[in-house]
Amino acid sequence: MLRERLGLAGAKDGCSQGECGACNVQVDGRLVASCLVPAATAAGSEVRTVEGLAARGEPSDVQRALARCGAVQCGFCIPGMAMTMHDLLEGNHAPSDVEARRALSGNLCRCTGYQGALRAVQEVVAERRAAAQAAAARAGAADEQPPEVRIPHQLPHPHDGGTA
Repeated sequence: MLRERLGLAGAKDGCSQGECGACNVQVDGRLVASCLVPAATAAGSEVRTVEGLAARGEPSDVQRALARCGAVQCGFCIPGMAMTMHDLLEGNHAPSDVEARRALSGNLCRCTGYQGALRAVQEVVAERRAAAQAAAARAGAADEQPPEVRIPHQLPHPHDGGTA
């Protein structure tokens, strides 16, 4: 549906079983393998693909960091990986290396060895932290409490017994 009817070519069908992460998208703010979500069940939901990460035609900080850190080679897995990273950083603004590895473990990549993607996570964290500190300094604001940490996961699917 996303690729053929809507022209959103970012989500790839790599395995058709929800195992590779190439088709990851957010449905109502939750990371899912789109190959496991029948289009009819997503009716009325907000679906965000990798194309939706860009703002005003400019790649997001996650997309730029993936490119800068050497995580983009063949490009097949990158849209799903970008969605996973975006989802991770949306819920956990400063993930540890273990948390980043755990989040990206559902994205299969045969080209990069994942080191570039892990560097990209840390680079985005550092950029956002620096931007927040600069904004706070400009506004003279005091430090705020960090939001609750959330580990991304896929929605349970009835075909796998309700587990992701």
